[in-house]
Amino acid sequence: MESSTLFAVIIVLVGLAIGALVGWLIRKTVAEKTIGSAEIESKRIIHNAETEAEAKKREAIVAAKEEVMQIRNDIEKETRERRNELQRMERRYLQKEETLERKLEALERKEENLQRKESEVEKQKVDLSELMTKQVAELERLSGLTPEEAKQLLLKSVEEEVRYESAIMIKEIETRTKEEAEKRAKDIISLAIHRCAADHVAESTVSVVALPNDEMKGRIIGREGRNIRALETLTGIDLIIDDTPEAVILSGFDPIRREVARVALEKLILDGRIHPARIEEMVEKAQKEVEQKIREEGEQATFETGVHGLHPELIRILGRLRFRTSYGQNVLKHSIEVSHLAGLMAAELGVDVQTAKRAGLLHDIGKAVDHDTEGTHVEIGVDICKRYKESVDVIHAIEAHHGDTEPKTIVAVLVAAADAVSAARPGARRETLETYIKRLQKLEEIAETFEGVEKSYAIQAGREIRIIVNPDRIDDALAPRVAHDISKRIEEELEYPGQIKVVVIRETRAVDYAK
Repeated sequence: MESSTLFAVIIVLVGLAIGALVGWLIRKTVAEKTIGSAEIESKRIIHNAETEAEAKKREAIVAAKEEVMQIRNDIEKETRERRNELQRMERRYLQKEETLERKLEALERKEENLQRKESEVEKQKVDLSELMTKQVAELERLSGLTPEEAKQLLLKSVEEEVRYESAIMIKEIETRTKEEAEKRAKDIISLAIHRCAADHVAESTVSVVALPNDEMKGRIIGREGRNIRALETLTGIDLIIDDTPEAVILSGFDPIRREVARVALEKLILDGRIHPARIEEMVEKAQKEVEQKIREEGEQATFETGVHGLHPELIRILGRLRFRTSYGQNVLKHSIEVSHLAGLMAAELGVDVQTAKRAGLLHDIGKAVDHDTEGTHVEIGVDICKRYKESVDVIHAIEAHHGDTEPKTIVAVLVAAADAVSAARPGARRETLETYIKRLQKLEEIAETFEGVEKSYAIQAGREIRIIVNPDRIDDALAPRVAHDISKRIEEELEYPGQIKVVVIRETRAVDYAK
């Protein structure tokens, strides 16, 4: 049993060995065949690669040779072009050298000619000097004039000729400037005036309070005049109770005090109880009302002009101008009008509109307190605006608006122009008849002092003067010069609002009769 098992194991082992051997032989045979085919394929690939590489190498060599040939051709072509350009430049330089040589020769010849001519000129100068000496002596003998007298005669002739030519030049310049500058200036000012107009009131130092009846006058006076004395003492205003029916006149130079007295008196009349204690109470109420009204007027002015950011105290001082007049013109209305005019002109010129309007509104603020402060209203206004930190441009415009200081900014010029326009427009101010007549007479007297003027006429309320000149003594060329001289003389000797137009009229009439 054991021997049979052993035999079986041996048989199995022999079978496995035979199988392994057969398998090894089969794998070896397959591997050899595979390696052989791989070697054949690799040789074929290597051969193909070598063949392709050789072809590409030949192609690269051919391309390189072609590129080298192309580069060589380009270099040769560029070399030929440069050689040609150098030859052309060389020819040009040779030509220029020849030209310069010819010019140098010509200059040398000209220099010789100039030296020869200089010698001739020197000789001629000597001859002319001798000739002039002889001619002067001959002229003195023939004319009977000394050299000094002849010189004066010649200077007079030259002076007349120069005056004539200068008059023509002035006329031409005025014509050009009037066509360009004056038209623009007039357009701006007329547009500003057209778009802005303010009310004005007559200047007055009295106020009239209407009474319900004449019996009220006695009550206002009071027993032994105690009521009227109390009212005058508290307000500082004189009450004039005369024969004017049903009216009491309040007289005083301070318009704010006069307004306080007017309001207090009207309240007393309405209340009916008039005695010193009641008068004191009503005056106090009137002072508060007027102070409130002053602030409202100042705020209304800033609102109307669009000027914001003013110090509250400046607004209060501005409101006081509501009760201040100058030559019949209400100063607050005038300030508002100047603000509008300056702003409109600034807008036309492209200048800062807000600064111009602010300076225009504040330019006369010094007039609000000039009754109580020393100095001109310009100095007072400058001090006030400095105190409340106004800008340098605004302060300078206030300082320069009456010409006390030379204007350095466009805003200052515009404020001065707007102030003159507002003050000088017809009806803005009032002057006495006597002053008005004297101004017109003086205007005509100045014009008639000039040589050649026959008659002068002041028209347009003294804003224009028309001058008739002698046509035999003043020609068309000299007429502008006469107008210019008269204008300068008027500026120096006469004070007037606004501007005065000077018109010189020259007329020649030829008259004959057919018989």
